[in-house]
Amino acid sequence: MRYLVISDIHANLDAFETVMAAAKPLNYDKVLLLGDLVGYGADPNAVCERIRDLKPDALIRGNHDKVGSGVESPEGFNAVARNAIRWTYDTLTKDNREWLAALPAGPMIVDDLIEICHGTPFDEDAYVFDDLDALRAMHAARRPLCLFGHTHVQVGYSLSKDQFGLATADDTRPLVIRLTEGNRYLVNPGSVGQPRDGDPRAGFGLVDTAAREMTIYRIEYPVSRAQSRILEEGLPEVLAQRLALGR
Repeated sequence: MRYLVISDIHANLDAFETVMAAAKPLNYDKVLLLGDLVGYGADPNAVCERIRDLKPDALIRGNHDKVGSGVESPEGFNAVARNAIRWTYDTLTKDNREWLAALPAGPMIVDDLIEICHGTPFDEDAYVFDDLDALRAMHAARRPLCLFGHTHVQVGYSLSKDQFGLATADDTRPLVIRLTEGNRYLVNPGSVGQPRDGDPRAGFGLVDTAAREMTIYRIEYPVSRAQSRILEEGLPEVLAQRLALGR
């Protein structure tokens, strides 16, 4: 089985369409989506509609999906995010708000190899920022490969009986992570629409269960067009500026 793995689109239609076009030749069988379809970007309805047409085989909510659909209050967000998510709530159609509100929480078991979550397996809103966070998440996971989003940083960790470390030490992209039998892995495929690891290119992943490997990718998309859409909609200018920086 070959799974396309995407996360944190954040209403960036240009990035999402570029990723889907790039993924088509990879001959994936199923799609896994790790949450945060909306928030920050200027095209929440278009992104929701494309995801609904895509019919992902596994789809969980992110924190922006919860707040953008009215399930939770935006009070925990910073001022810029709060501004953007309130605009998102007002802009979403009633049908798309209700669809987002009904998305299930992670974690979710996909098969014998894969589990998905937005933040961590023990808390859908918790962040994996360092090695201790990663170890806690790996010990909480119920499958050898746990796929997560939320941080917008493309990174992977591995854990064997006697060693813990980065599975993404190489800066090369695409990068293949070998999934050794008996080891555990925690991998973030990167953000499609809001990268924050210093690389503005959209991130995504592909898991091949037969080959027991995961490949992570980065691809350039028309950032200037996404920036223009943000400014056209009157969203905070910083949301446009950060896209070019990957921050």
